[in-house]
Amino acid sequence: MPTFVLMTRLAPGGVHDAPTRRALGKEWLAKVKKACPEVRFLAHYAILGPYDFMDIYDAPDVETAHRVSLISRTAGAASAESWQALPYERFLKLLEEVQP
Repeated sequence: MPTFVLMTRLAPGGVHDAPTRRALGKEWLAKVKKACPEVRFLAHYAILGPYDFMDIYDAPDVETAHRVSLISRTAGAASAESWQALPYERFLKLLEEVQP
């Protein structure tokens, strides 16, 4: 299954107290699991920089990844950016295939 990285930025004021943030996160995850039961989350991080959270997950296709991103936007994220990721060893194999 392809791996995707979801970079999320919360709306201003989106980080309240810890119990509220935890509840909102659980609500978001429940929506994703209901709409995309085949998605398998690998990691979830709170990060520094222009984004607030990074999720790494496997999804069967890009359409499902779009769905995850859209759920994030409808759940209050100011922005949600999704990237497809390729394991480094697979990248090296592809590089070997295209080298002259």
